[in-house]
Amino acid sequence: MSDQVRQFTIASDDDGIRVDRWFKRHLDATSFTTVAKWARTGQIRVDGARVAPGDRLQAGQVLRIPPAEPVRSDVRPARTRPALTEDEATFAREMVIHKDAQALVLNKPPGLATQGGTKTTQHVDGLLDALQYEAEGRPKLVHRLDKDTSGALLVARTSRAAAFFAKTFSGRSAKKVYWALVVGVPSIDDGTIDLPIAKQPGTGGEKMHVDEAEGSPARSRYRVIERAGNRAAWVELQPFTGRTHQLRVHMAAIGHPIVGDGKYGGPAAFLTGGISRKMHLHARRIRVDHPDGGEIDVTAELPTHFAESLAGLGFEPMAGDMMPLDEAAPPSREEKKARARAHAKTVRKERRGERRSRGGSGGEKADGGGRGRR
Repeated sequence: MSDQVRQFTIASDDDGIRVDRWFKRHLDATSFTTVAKWARTGQIRVDGARVAPGDRLQAGQVLRIPPAEPVRSDVRPARTRPALTEDEATFAREMVIHKDAQALVLNKPPGLATQGGTKTTQHVDGLLDALQYEAEGRPKLVHRLDKDTSGALLVARTSRAAAFFAKTFSGRSAKKVYWALVVGVPSIDDGTIDLPIAKQPGTGGEKMHVDEAEGSPARSRYRVIERAGNRAAWVELQPFTGRTHQLRVHMAAIGHPIVGDGKYGGPAAFLTGGISRKMHLHARRIRVDHPDGGEIDVTAELPTHFAESLAGLGFEPMAGDMMPLDEAAPPSREEKKARARAHAKTVRKERRGERRSRGGSGGEKADGGGRGRR
């Protein structure tokens, strides 16, 4: 069997891709279960070393995998995507607000899921065939927005761009600015929320919650742009981590749920007086390095319901766009603690050095006196 082992040299377009995603891209007939089993039993090797499905590959590495499994006649053929109607293709193209050789940016409307799932047949991923244009391959999603969240969504047009953006997002260097209308007004105009988030038990992973003991680190920044008395506030949000429903969970956790977010704010998340019951969370701007140099910096227009709510409350969109974009995330609690520990360690060392210096001087005098007495 060893002479049937397959070897692949990782191309530059796949630099930084995860092992499991490499299979999805190049050998999509191989299931994740099979990939996980091969990795667990050491049958997948990269430059001779064992790897896990989540490990990342580098260009030039040699990937060794087991022989192809025989095709079973009882296995159903993979489902093909249904052809898009002209209306669907037009709808998809109308979402495009930026286009270059490597990337697209879409202005996703509220109510449209990013990817398919149980009972979800209409989604951005299903519309990407209409956005291939002159490129050789189908565009690829590189991040997601919640179904009811609108705004800027980045899509890669090549495998190289997808790998590049994957590194950018995992390294947290992409800047994403959201606008939200929240219930009430935060007592602090500019704050950082540093609360761990985990899946809420009993919800099947459909809902998240703050979990100080078991949650994954999650940090968000909010800044109040305008306020409508004590009734509501228009805020700018920047996520410094990428947890599921992070902004929604964090704002609800500090007592100011996003307007229209009944999932996390309950009945209190809805305002009267003609304010829409739809979610008021919009990915206003995305700024990310470009694979060919320079950067992509795109602003997405508000959906109708959000724009009408701002106008009804007397807010001017220009005020939000005047907020400066942060260049770096503020330090997390863990980073602050680590810096404090390092500082305390330095102080202790300096004090020990001072004591040794004082003790050494006294010892020399005592020894000298002893020798004189002998």
